[in-house]
Amino acid sequence: DILRILRDDGRIGWSELGARVRLSPNAAAERVRRLVRTGVIRRFGAEVDQAKLGRTLDAIIDVRVSNSQQFQAGALLCDEVTWMAHVTGRTDFQLHVSCQGTAGLNALLTRFRDDFGATETLTTVVLDHLL
Repeated sequence: DILRILRDDGRIGWSELGARVRLSPNAAAERVRRLVRTGVIRRFGAEVDQAKLGRTLDAIIDVRVSNSQQFQAGALLCDEVTWMAHVTGRTDFQLHVSCQGTAGLNALLTRFRDDFGATETLTTVVLDHLL
């Protein structure tokens, strides 16, 4: 339960967390510290509402490249890239991106090709986030 609660609200206070899992605040804090110490929890982060930044179009892009290191280094610098994985199969990378409409997506795909060495892309527009 602690992991589920922290996934939904990483800023929850020890008192509230303890109450929700029926532990004292100190015991809840110690459980979380142990999860961090053992590497179960690797980091705490913030979930950014991309739409509030004007990025209203989400897409998943499969990318083939000529140079993996060049593409990875460039793509990781792009603010639009919210998730990226080096994968097996027909493509080399899979990315989730949030762009400012189709013009922003087109500009990003152009950068992937012209600046980062993408040789082929397959783009799927996300209609709705389910999880």
